[in-house]
Amino acid sequence: MKKLLILGGMHIQIPAIKKAVEMGFYVITADYLPTNPGHKFAHEYHNVNIKDKDAILELSKKMKIDGIVSYANEYGVATAAYVSEELGFPTSPYESVEILSNKDKFRSFLSNNGFNCPKAKSYTKEDIQKALNEITEFALPVFIKPVDAASCKGITILRDTSKYKKAIENALSISKAKRFIIEEFVEKDGYQIGGDGFSVNGELAFRCFSNQHFDAKTNIVPYGESYPYIRSSEVHTKIHNEIQRLLKLLNMKSSAYNFEVRINKNGDVFIMEASPRSGGSYIPQVIKYATGVDMVEYAIKAAIGIDCSDLKMIEPNGFWAEYDLHVYNSGILQDIWFEEQFKKDNLVELNMFSKIGDKIEIPVDGSDILGVMILKFANQKEMIDKMDNIDKWYKVILDDVK
Repeated sequence: MKKLLILGGMHIQIPAIKKAVEMGFYVITADYLPTNPGHKFAHEYHNVNIKDKDAILELSKKMKIDGIVSYANEYGVATAAYVSEELGFPTSPYESVEILSNKDKFRSFLSNNGFNCPKAKSYTKEDIQKALNEITEFALPVFIKPVDAASCKGITILRDTSKYKKAIENALSISKAKRFIIEEFVEKDGYQIGGDGFSVNGELAFRCFSNQHFDAKTNIVPYGESYPYIRSSEVHTKIHNEIQRLLKLLNMKSSAYNFEVRINKNGDVFIMEASPRSGGSYIPQVIKYATGVDMVEYAIKAAIGIDCSDLKMIEPNGFWAEYDLHVYNSGILQDIWFEEQFKKDNLVELNMFSKIGDKIEIPVDGSDILGVMILKFANQKEMIDKMDNIDKWYKVILDDVK
């Protein structure tokens, strides 16, 4: 029985842990939180910080693993590539994974290779005053971001200069590398594009683009994605070709990706993120409903060195979405209310990460969610109308903390 090391044991890793066991592998999980729910589905768990690549390498040698994957986990992708290179497993280059996983390196790579890229500059924790002095070089609004975080952790959008220092300190508090970037805002034409894809030997064999639906209060966190992306096939192809050029330049191999892309009023494609991992929030699961493609299985196959060349492009059939259940206040979770017809016609799955009676804290980023809904719709109009007005159809009911 081949051994697969999965980095992380959170709710979003459970589908990969279960799938790997189902595929007949001996599954080992690792992170620094033994209480994470995914570990109970693995054969074995080890308390090792997945950001510590040398500690994970030592564990991998000790356990004599045959493959390693950081499924839907941005913090482990570089570690997985590092261990794979050291042990001779199939992998995309560690250096390339590092570029895709760090916003400052990624922006520099895009700019140096002729991709559309917002004006951005990185700074270290020692450069705070320099950054404050150079603020006027950027056109407002701007993002302040940690270079090495996902799920909108530590991100602030600023439309004036009054809160720059606080935003920088917030970004640095999240960044492991203690670096942040200032980045100009790209005005989008239509929805920001999300979704996942998969390359086989460097070729973007499959991708499924979505419409991202943002948190109405901050307009920073995308709490939902609907499929398919509603622009023309020519636009899909244009985005595909830009991503393919990126993957070729980085010499990427067989890998899953989570995308964030913007198109401006001129029709220019801006690749904001191409993280070399599967998307969280059950994105691979809703894509399977839409296309029949099991991206979890392919992520595991690639990690263990199984040929993935049978993967082909399949367009979505029907109208689907995922939506992250979230709150804006703290309290005790009492219930999740759904409008009756919505529950009957649209709700396909409800995957809860919190349970009734749990104390819910005010969220600090897009990873602080209570669960994920998978939804289906009769047509595109219904999909867009309901996703853009989701608060009409469900509510999280909290009791005050006593």
